Amino acid sequence: MGRGLGMGLVLAGVLAMAAPAAAGPWTREQATAQFILKYEVMRAERGFDLDGNSQPLPAERRDTSLSLYGEYGLTDRLTLVFRSDWQSGSDAFVDYEGRGPLEIGLAWQVYRDPANAVALQVSYADGGEGRNAGYAAPGVGTADWEVRLSAGRSVTPAKPVLGLQSVFVDVQGARRFRQGLEDETRVDVTLGGRFGRDWMLLGQLYGGQVDNGGPRWLSAETSVVRDLGDWSLQLGWRTALEGRETPQSRGWVMGVWRRF
Repeated sequence: MGRGLGMGLVLAGVLAMAAPAAAGPWTREQATAQFILKYEVMRAERGFDLDGNSQPLPAERRDTSLSLYGEYGLTDRLTLVFRSDWQSGSDAFVDYEGRGPLEIGLAWQVYRDPANAVALQVSYADGGEGRNAGYAAPGVGTADWEVRLSAGRSVTPAKPVLGLQSVFVDVQGARRFRQGLEDETRVDVTLGGRFGRDWMLLGQLYGGQVDNGGPRWLSAETSVVRDLGDWSLQLGWRTALEGRETPQSRGWVMGVWRRF
């Protein structure tokens, strides 16, 4: 697998604002590192009610975050992951600003061959003053544990497919055990590919369900990534497709990646 595609595969599962720190199915090589700085602005004039119907909100909701994600290869099969962010925002009931959840975890490479990979990750999150869950009020939720299983496959066809020289898929399922909020089940899917020498296109779905009939969500994001040596620049758009007791948010995602 080439270096460029490998970087895309490692990154494919970590581009969600609402998702926790996740290395994805391809862990890092020993003594290599990667950091992602992201700025996201989400706005919503409508939200999904208890029946999943779209309804106007009493006032516009705005959520802004500046996040830092990092991963480091402790060994060729064990990766340390970290994520934190600073948030600000407002809705009809509250204005807030403060740290979001501070997360740290370990991802273990269960299986890997030239085309396929499976990884298991366990992480811990310490809640902050911001939104520790996208559906909850700021500051609600204290500490969380998450177990996440990721599986991916990459292929390089003999001839480009729709202009893509290589394509990959990344499927992740997670169970999040929360304190101060109900537990959650999450599923995230990424389909991506390389075109040209230094470009990558990502299409992603992020879904989740809170226990006991609580909030649920499904969002889609499309991003374009441009490689510049050990740096990469990302620009994307995210929008809520479906949900219950969640805002119908949409907005831009901008990122700067650095590999060491």
